[in-house]
Amino acid sequence: MLSISTISQAEKLVLGATILGTGGGGNPGEGLAMLKRVLEAGKRIDIVDLGELPEDSVVVVPYYVGSIAPGLAPKKQIKIINAIEKAFEIMEKELGAKIAGVVASELGGENTPIALKIAAEIGIPAIDGDLLGRAAPELHQCTVHIFNIPMHPSVLVSETGNVVIMRGYADIDDYEAIARYLSVLSGRYVAVVDTPMKRHEAEKAVVRGTISKCIRLGEEVLKARAEGRDPVKAIAEVLEGWAVFKGVVERYTWRNEGGFLKGEAIVRGVGLFSGRVLKSWIMNEHIMVWIDNEPLVMPPDLFMLVMDDGTPITNTELKEGMVVNGIAAKAPSVWRTPRGLELFGPRHFGFNYDYIPVEELVKERGLT
Repeated sequence: MLSISTISQAEKLVLGATILGTGGGGNPGEGLAMLKRVLEAGKRIDIVDLGELPEDSVVVVPYYVGSIAPGLAPKKQIKIINAIEKAFEIMEKELGAKIAGVVASELGGENTPIALKIAAEIGIPAIDGDLLGRAAPELHQCTVHIFNIPMHPSVLVSETGNVVIMRGYADIDDYEAIARYLSVLSGRYVAVVDTPMKRHEAEKAVVRGTISKCIRLGEEVLKARAEGRDPVKAIAEVLEGWAVFKGVVERYTWRNEGGFLKGEAIVRGVGLFSGRVLKSWIMNEHIMVWIDNEPLVMPPDLFMLVMDDGTPITNTELKEGMVVNGIAAKAPSVWRTPRGLELFGPRHFGFNYDYIPVEELVKERGLT
C-alpha cells in the first residue's frame, strides 16, 4: 500500500497526473487544493493494488462530466454544495452495500484527485490504477466497454439540483448524451458516480499502476529541475515516449460546443524544429496531431504540451505566443485492440485514417 500524507507528495501526484491528462483532466490548481484540504484535515490518502482488497469488494468510479472551457458558471442557483459526495451517498443506498474502494475515471490534474479525495474523506482506499491510462473527452473512452462491464447503476448530480439515478441505458451513446446534456443544463459539469464493479471485474478493466506512475513522473520532473537536467527529456523517458517538437503557439482557436472545448492549435517550430509546423486537434484533450500536414500522433496514443521546465499546459491555459514542447507516448495496450480503437481510434472522432501506432509515425517523420 502507498500512502500520500504530505503536501509535497500531493504536488508530485498532481504534476504527474496533469502531464498524463494530455491537455485535459480538469484544473490542477483545484485538484491540488482539494488534496491539501484533505491532508490538512488530518486525513490520509491510501492507494492500494486491487489484489489487496477482499474478493467480494465493490469499487466505484467518481468523476465530473463537462466542458473544460474557461469562464463557465452555474446557470442557476447552487443547491448542492458538494455534488460528488451527494452522488456517492446515493450510490451506496442504491447498491445497499458499503463501497470498498474507488477507481479514478482517468488521469488528470483534477479528475484523479477527485477520486483520491472522496476515498480519503470516507476512509476507504483508492486503487492504484484508472480506467483510461490518460484523459479523454467522452464516456466511450472507458476500458469497461472493452470488457462488456456496464457503467450502471449510475448516479448523476448537478450543483444546480438535478439528481438522476440511472439503472440502465440503451447504449453508451445515449448514456454519454444524457450525462453531457445534464452538464450543459448545469452550466459547468455534472458529478457522476458509476461503474460499480466486483474485484474480478475491476481486475479486467483497471489500467494498473497509473497512480504510482503519476507520482513517479512528478518526482522525476522535480528531480530533473533540481539537478539541472532537461525536464522535457525526463518526462519522455518515464513515459517511454519521445520529445517530438518545440515551437511557439502561432494560433489557438477554441469554442465551447455541446459540453466540450473543441479547437485547434498551430505551433511553429524553433531550434531543431525550425521550418516545421505542428497542428493539434483538440476535444478537451489533444486528440489528433500532425506535423507538416502529416499525421504524427493518432488517438488513442498520447500527446501533451509542456513548458521548458516540464510544467504541463492544459488546454484551458494554452495561449498564443507560448513556447511549448510536444511529447508523444504509446497508449495502454488495451486501447490498441480492435474494440479499443472502435471507441478511441481516429475514425471514432471523424478522421478518415486507419490507426498507425505512434512509434511508427515518429520513425516515419524522422523524430527518433
